[in-house]
Amino acid sequence: MVLNKSILLKTACLFMLFFNNIKVAAQQPADYVNPFIGTSNYGAAFPGPIAPRGMASISPFNVAGPQNLPLEKDSRWLSNPYVNENKFITGFSQVNLSGVGCPELGVILLMPTTGEVETNHLKYGSTYSNEIAKTAFYGVTLDKYNVKASFTASKRVGVSKFTFPKGKSNILLNLGLGLTNEEGAMVKVVSSTEIEGMRSVGSFCYNSPEDAYPVYFVAKFSKPAAKFGVWKKPSKYEGIEAQWMGYNGKTRMMDNTIKTVVGDSIGTYFSYDFDKEETVEVKIGVSYVSIANARENLEKETGNKSFDAVYKETYNEWNEELSKILVEGGTKEDKTIFYTALYHTLIHPNTLNDYNGEYPEIKRSKIGKTDGTRYTVFSLWDTYRNLHQLMSLVYPKQQSNMVKSMLEMYDENGWLPKWELNSTETFTMVGDPASIVIADTYLKGIRDFDVQKAYKAMLKGADQIENNPLRPGLRDYMEKGFLTTNDRGPVSTTQEYNVSDYSISLLAKALGKTADAERFKNRSLSYRKLFDKNLKLLRPRIANGNWYEPFDPVSGANFEENVGFIEGNAWQYNFMVPHDIKGLMKLMGGEKAFSAQLQKIFDIKQFDMANEPDIANPYLFNYVKGEEWKTQQMVKKLVREYFQNKPSGLPGNDDTGTMSAWLVYSMIGIYPISPGDPLYTITTPMFDKVTIELDSKYYKNKNIVIEREVNKDGKINKILLDGKTLNGYFISHDDFVNGKTLKVIQN
Repeated sequence: MVLNKSILLKTACLFMLFFNNIKVAAQQPADYVNPFIGTSNYGAAFPGPIAPRGMASISPFNVAGPQNLPLEKDSRWLSNPYVNENKFITGFSQVNLSGVGCPELGVILLMPTTGEVETNHLKYGSTYSNEIAKTAFYGVTLDKYNVKASFTASKRVGVSKFTFPKGKSNILLNLGLGLTNEEGAMVKVVSSTEIEGMRSVGSFCYNSPEDAYPVYFVAKFSKPAAKFGVWKKPSKYEGIEAQWMGYNGKTRMMDNTIKTVVGDSIGTYFSYDFDKEETVEVKIGVSYVSIANARENLEKETGNKSFDAVYKETYNEWNEELSKILVEGGTKEDKTIFYTALYHTLIHPNTLNDYNGEYPEIKRSKIGKTDGTRYTVFSLWDTYRNLHQLMSLVYPKQQSNMVKSMLEMYDENGWLPKWELNSTETFTMVGDPASIVIADTYLKGIRDFDVQKAYKAMLKGADQIENNPLRPGLRDYMEKGFLTTNDRGPVSTTQEYNVSDYSISLLAKALGKTADAERFKNRSLSYRKLFDKNLKLLRPRIANGNWYEPFDPVSGANFEENVGFIEGNAWQYNFMVPHDIKGLMKLMGGEKAFSAQLQKIFDIKQFDMANEPDIANPYLFNYVKGEEWKTQQMVKKLVREYFQNKPSGLPGNDDTGTMSAWLVYSMIGIYPISPGDPLYTITTPMFDKVTIELDSKYYKNKNIVIEREVNKDGKINKILLDGKTLNGYFISHDDFVNGKTLKVIQN
């Protein structure tokens, strides 16, 4: 009897240990990620797999179907390959962008079908069910064919697995469908298990066709096809040309050919005839340099690895990166939106160089080579405000390589990047944001880059009046202190130049260049000339210096055209002078007037959580003594309202991780209030404990811990750094990372 009790006790203990281990495994940071967040409400995220900073990614492509307008060249403006509400898939694209507002990539579409080969995507597309998305994995069932499709990815290779029923099955590779408007593709069936080719892309934000560039690929199949071929649809130059080619406006099918085929709307098919249920895996390596590099990327990264092995490696890499910030307390929903946001910040900027280090230089005049990582997709008008600050704090080696990539672009192009995409400088949006990011990085102690070259590049962008693509309207800015209505978005562009100039002044001071420091600090304050003391708003001036009339402070919201502002209105831009909040406060008539005007933005519903110019506004109450509680209240309210565990759980475009970075900071309780300034402002953390791992190459401490002590859900009563009370709601970056524990105590 005693023996039986002992056995029962041991058995119970083993069961407890077993279930505890399951519980621990289920609580890994990577397990909380929900890639469906941001796939609706214009979030422009995709739910498919990608490795951290990956070049390759796989997304279900469901924006070309019967319930939507057919997505043909020049027919629609869609910046993402997937919208959660749509339910008709026409393929799975192999290179994609996350959270952007202009279309690009979303090409090289793989699609499994059964029966006879059909090349019209509207006919071969299918509804779908059993959709699953998690870190490094996406799975779905195609209803029309009863095919189960699963996907994962390494850094430069997308891996697909299709489980087919008994009978005739096909795998289509469509190079004619995609998000972009440019034309041109090439494909060659190398053998019954391999395809190589390229697709032309590059029309981001209506760029010139001259900016088109190739994405190369190699696809390898785990089973040889019983039959294969290439199709070519007639181009827009139908008629005589089409007749001369011999297909009279119909799709031309070329069976069992291994010759190279070129065209605008081409594709390949691999067909099988299975006598039982079978699985085929397809690995697609991509490169922006060559087919040979795409093949090497595929072989070096995935080789003979199984689907499950690739998935496990990428999942582990994600878990390692996400574990740099460990949170305790809070609900499962809180952890889900938090780790999904952190996940979204680790997609862009992403890797451009191949496994061998090669990458196309800006203007694509030659191939460069790096021993580190050459990054691409710098949506800097968005990311200069918070994402790069997060990288400097948590992933400083990555941030260092991002700065080095920017300086390489300067060497290649003569200018720092503005909105760089796959070695094409799009010059989209306004301002000179790279200067802010570089100064901010250096002032946070990340200095393993050529700062003298960086400073020279900043001065060129800030001072060269003629032929300056970074700062149009610079002559007026330097002579008058502001851009006029002759220029695009004169008020907001003036503000952007001001923020850049302030960052340059900070870096100049750190480098001992006192004259430059003073000059650029003075330039950074010129927004004051656009301040209308009667309205307590910034407003545009015409060339002779008079106020622009008629002036409507509300005009410009929701992306409507506005004479004075870019993507916003006078209310949304009114406080976007983060480097001179005290000066703005004085212009407005003191703390009370400042606070009242700030509060009014929220009261009259002019605050826009979905766009960058005003996203720091909730934190600005921290500048008014006694009203810091408004920041705590407002940040928490905005998090709960706009960031949720559902497809529409982002306020709008994620803007390559900028909105997600706002959430990460807001949930851990600090925010980089003034871009370029190594400074954080503090609010209530939404977790009991946050542990941020620090990189020993850049920071002396192993980690920094943020804790909250809650007696009731009230206002912050005291803030302690290593037991010592902070005087106010601000902390320098150095004090923060050199401390051990930041404790926030509520009433």
